[in-house]
Amino acid sequence: MAVLRAFLLAVLLIVIGFIAYAWWNGATPMQRVSAPAVQTTGTSGAVDVSRARERGAELGEEVAKTAAVVREDVGEAAITSKIKAKMALDDAVRSRSIDVSTKGTTVTLSGTVRSNAERERAVRLARETNGVATVVDHLEVKP
Repeated sequence: MAVLRAFLLAVLLIVIGFIAYAWWNGATPMQRVSAPAVQTTGTSGAVDVSRARERGAELGEEVAKTAAVVREDVGEAAITSKIKAKMALDDAVRSRSIDVSTKGTTVTLSGTVRSNAERERAVRLARETNGVATVVDHLEVKP
């Protein structure tokens, strides 16, 4: 732990040193970095604006698809967490022996329970959770 603190302190001091150096020289660090000049006229260095727009649109679509997948995964994780929390707070259900997985609005329960009453309670807790449309019961009763 002490080594980590020392490392973080060293990194912080280095960053402060760079900022102070730039300030004393009258510029921010970002002003010192300049992009290379790009030739936009003539035949050899012409920029294809239509191709750049097409590529930008393609990248935008990819980002939108990725964002939708991330949003769905976060929603599934939230549903799983809600169900596991309900089970952990319920005295009739042994939540550590039950696995909960979510795909879309379908929740799958697997693992072992001690009785049919515990099985029914676990399934009921999952069904009563917001965002759940279907519960698949793969629970095994093992006293």
